[in-house]
Amino acid sequence: MKRLAITLAITLAALPLVASADNVGSCGWGSKLFSGQKGLFPQVLAVTTNGTFGNQTFGITSGTSGCTRDGVVTSSWASNAFIDANMNRLALDMSRGEGESLQSLGSLMQVTADDQVAFTSALKGNFNQIFPTPATSSADAIAALRNVIQSDARLAKYSANV
Repeated sequence: MKRLAITLAITLAALPLVASADNVGSCGWGSKLFSGQKGLFPQVLAVTTNGTFGNQTFGITSGTSGCTRDGVVTSSWASNAFIDANMNRLALDMSRGEGESLQSLGSLMQVTADDQVAFTSALKGNFNQIFPTPATSSADAIAALRNVIQSDARLAKYSANV
């Protein structure tokens, strides 16, 4: 019984970490029930719904519940780590609209060659929004970068990679 309690406590403690990383996905009953809702609570409920009933796995396998078999798994950890480690250089390159760190970020975000000019232009044009002050934290810069990418019709497809 003690092991069960410890396992349950660890699992419940980890749920906010999973949910806060936007790991809900775009399919399964939980994602449909809580579609459009933001914040920790709806994400935890969506993850719990999908995990409890196993419907996301079934949906991916069968192509139901808003899931497809040809979906692409994306991760933003690499681009987030890169931004965090290269803030000063990235800010400088972004302000100029060119540079190695800006190209590296585009590569980590899987921006295609066709969209690279639009990407660098959008970041240069929105530099003051992404880095409003010299003391901007990497978390704030990442959130602002995601907003800029999402608001651009051509670049929105890359927002999951930020």
